[in-house]
Amino acid sequence: MPPRGAPGIRGRLGELCYSSGLLHSLQRVRAWWQRDLRILAYHRVMPLPDPDTFGFDLELISTPPAEFREQMSRIKKYFRPMRLTDIVAALDAGEALPPDTVAVTFDDGYDDNYRIAAPILDEVGVPATFFVSTGHIDTGRPYAYDWLVHMILLTAAARMVLPELSIDVALPPDRPARRRIAGNVLLRMKWLDAFGQSAMIERLEVEWNMPSAAARPVDCRPMTWDQVREMEAAGFEFGSHGVHHRMLARLPRDEMEREIRESKTTLDRELRHPAVLMSYPVGGDRAYNDDVISATRHAGFQLACSYVCGTNPEPSENRYSLYRLPVESNMGPGWFAAMLALPQLMSYPTPAHQAAGPREQPCSP
Repeated sequence: MPPRGAPGIRGRLGELCYSSGLLHSLQRVRAWWQRDLRILAYHRVMPLPDPDTFGFDLELISTPPAEFREQMSRIKKYFRPMRLTDIVAALDAGEALPPDTVAVTFDDGYDDNYRIAAPILDEVGVPATFFVSTGHIDTGRPYAYDWLVHMILLTAAARMVLPELSIDVALPPDRPARRRIAGNVLLRMKWLDAFGQSAMIERLEVEWNMPSAAARPVDCRPMTWDQVREMEAAGFEFGSHGVHHRMLARLPRDEMEREIRESKTTLDRELRHPAVLMSYPVGGDRAYNDDVISATRHAGFQLACSYVCGTNPEPSENRYSLYRLPVESNMGPGWFAAMLALPQLMSYPTPAHQAAGPREQPCSP
């Protein structure tokens, strides 16, 4: 699969630091003066497919399995991997986190988290938190944004007309051009309210006769509750990613509160441990706000993650909007290692299709 973009100066500088052997020394120096919490954000771990035949969103593939194993091995060797619930306990007790604390998180709940990521994490001995959209685990229905990409890639329609976004465009025959169109749609639709987004996708399903309710595609399949329970029994923890993966701040307040409350009720019913962790779906600065944070706290969650790029120097101050470091599939081992060691310099700007913001968004300190 071709990279989603040239690595640029971050990638080249990261590889240079990595090959020179300087990174671990720089990391140790940094740990003396800054003990910020680093939280890695993944979506999917799977072999990189052929983009000309893969019918879903390539941007959601964070890394292939071999590179994921290497990344986790590095965390195990050079950092202090911690469960988010242990971080909650430390914050509640007013205790400082150990230097070089790193938490590994996954969003959405794709079944490759169970099939591929979890066995590697277990093998290496790194804990992780999986934020799942409970409605998709309940039904097995594909995720709406990914299904939208699928429809744009595979529809036989000659044009795509989206009056909601002022888009009326011919659909070219080549897959790369359609992927670019799909990426533009994903970016622009995040300005709509959540119900408007759902209505637009549902209308296309009807117009193009591509109903997601009848689909169980292997390449876009959520985990099952049996898989989730097996992972929990193995020591992994789970948190909420909403019910229907809707942008919470784009919902009416009563629906937003219901989405948060019902996701926790379902997790508490299906799993042994109560759900105390939240990751805001989409997670950019338009996906959550003070009302969402208040509803999350009121529902009984004790910590929440955004998808805004950055680290957390004082996680007690933003424990309901923690920054994360997105892992992207075009990161080589040097770039990944440099991002962990020097995150302010080397982290990837928040992906536009996830954070609903410009790709040039700087990484937060």
